[in-house]
Amino acid sequence: MDISNLPDLSVRELLAIVAVSDSGSFVAATRLLKVGLPTLSRTVKRVERVVGVRLFERTTRRVDITPAGRAFVAIAQRLLSDLQLSLQDLGEVAAEQRGQVAISTFGVFAHEMLPPIFHDYLSTRPEVQLQVHVGPFTDVLERVVSGQCDFGITYVDTLPDTVHRITLRKEPMYVVLPHDHPLGRNKKASISLAELQGTPLVSLPPDTYTRRVLDGAAASAGVWLKHSVIVPGFLDVLSHASAGVGVGIVPSGVISDRFLARLKARPLRPALSMSIGLIALKSRHVTPAASALMRLVLDTIRQHETALRTEFLTSSLAAFEDLPHGPYELLWRPAIPSAAPAKQSAVQRPRKTARPARGPNVRAAAR
Repeated sequence: MDISNLPDLSVRELLAIVAVSDSGSFVAATRLLKVGLPTLSRTVKRVERVVGVRLFERTTRRVDITPAGRAFVAIAQRLLSDLQLSLQDLGEVAAEQRGQVAISTFGVFAHEMLPPIFHDYLSTRPEVQLQVHVGPFTDVLERVVSGQCDFGITYVDTLPDTVHRITLRKEPMYVVLPHDHPLGRNKKASISLAELQGTPLVSLPPDTYTRRVLDGAAASAGVWLKHSVIVPGFLDVLSHASAGVGVGIVPSGVISDRFLARLKARPLRPALSMSIGLIALKSRHVTPAASALMRLVLDTIRQHETALRTEFLTSSLAAFEDLPHGPYELLWRPAIPSAAPAKQSAVQRPRKTARPARGPNVRAAAR
């Protein structure tokens, strides 16, 4: 904005011109403005000097406004009115009632979690506009770092130093496959990477974070993974796997109930996990509207995880220092099925039904 041609006028000076015009008298205007007559006269003369035209014709008995003065008063009234409305809107923004919030996340979170969160948020903030950008990890991170979005929900295991994070939960990787798939007939509690070698997989693109984690683990284990079908997101992986196209490997959090009716889900071995979290740029000011949405996201995920009977842990983290609730980190760890409890129960069952003479043997096995 070029400010070189803007007149150097204050709000008080604009109010003085409007008051003289409305009252038709300098004396009456002084009572309205609560200033002395000499002060008001100097103010009017200064405004006329700045704008370069005469605004009022003064005589000893009356004050008449000039055509230029009438035009100037109309402009002054509009400016003062706009300023008043803008300040009112600013107060509403401070009260989280106005503004725009942009969030970037991956597809499953946008489809499964955001709709009820947005419903609750807009029920008390109907004038706030919400924008959602969906994409893989690289896109989410780029939109947050570039300032396009106020915050994002994505994987937080590897982030640049310029980004704050609040870890929401750790999600173990699961193998998803149709109920009639040969690997599903195995009664083992988990499926290893070695068992997946040569199996047609439905996978994310090679430049995504999830794919890099899987390919890195497979390379370390000396396993070749056959990525037969490449799809853009986790929902696509689940849809293709449920249709029998191939086997998928996804974080546990993306496996919704509607897919479990058509798929089996087994933990991946060796165990891999991915941390899901909320991210924001350190140098970006968090608006009240965005801060309120952040808190609602955190609260909703806490309630969701509690409903799933997961372990809820809280610890402090020097991040998001400008959030009203203060700096903190939230971490939820889903309860992961393991083979250990099953092995223990297999030992304990004979002890309950065995005859007394076999008791020592059972105890020895237990040891």
